Amino acid sequence: MISSSLLTQFWRQLWASNDTRGIKLSIAAIILVIIVVLVVAANNFSQDVDSPGEILVIQEPIVVFPDFASINSISAKKQQFFDYLEVFLIAENIAITQFRDQLDDYLKIASSGAGFSEFERAWMFRLARRYRIEVENYTEKEIVDELLLRVDVLPVSLALAQAANESAWGTSRFALEGNNIFGQWCYEQGCGIVPARRQAGAIHEVKSFVSVEDAVKSYFLNINSHPSYSYLRDLRSRMRARGLRLDPMSLAIGLGRYSEQGDNYVDEVQRIIIQNELRKRDA
Repeated sequence: MISSSLLTQFWRQLWASNDTRGIKLSIAAIILVIIVVLVVAANNFSQDVDSPGEILVIQEPIVVFPDFASINSISAKKQQFFDYLEVFLIAENIAITQFRDQLDDYLKIASSGAGFSEFERAWMFRLARRYRIEVENYTEKEIVDELLLRVDVLPVSLALAQAANESAWGTSRFALEGNNIFGQWCYEQGCGIVPARRQAGAIHEVKSFVSVEDAVKSYFLNINSHPSYSYLRDLRSRMRARGLRLDPMSLAIGLGRYSEQGDNYVDEVQRIIIQNELRKRDA
């Protein structure tokens, strides 16, 4: 190391020589050394924080499902359940509406006879596959028409009634352990929670979700894409064609295959809508 006295003597001689260029070069060299030192120090600090063999994991926020079972008042429990879930349903309807707006633009392009760009075609095909549309069987305009039939909102009241029924007002084991508030099944081992009363030979599980938001998205996609609910989608399309507001009571008729209870399930969903005045929550 160079002593402080030698450095002082060096600077005095440099300034006394009036060598402006030499002074500038010396200052530049010192600044360069400082930058190098700072870079090395930063790298060493980074290695200390995230040393080889260690993976820096970003923790997701912990989402706790509300304890609706602890609410003694039945009316308060229902109100809080509806208020809690309604936010997620509205958010998903907004997201779907944005997709529909894009599809309306695509329909104009297809109807005009103009072709889609590669980017537009790829986006349309990805969305079609997500909604279980076999693109090989349709023209591009038919794909857009079918997407508009499927990519559509659902009345908040209808979804709230189903969620209340399927999750026992947010108190079921599947809601608490797997955020599953719509009773959705899956068929791969380990995909969810095995029902305690599952019949011998059955392989289904009640699907687990990371969050309530994911459960809501899956529910909407299920209703909007599964063949079992094609009648509901047809009813919704007819309402739109006639300029009518989406009627949850009528759309509930298309849920007969959602449960093994069939028509009794439809009656139960409609009863929940009426008794809790859920249509007031529809936008």
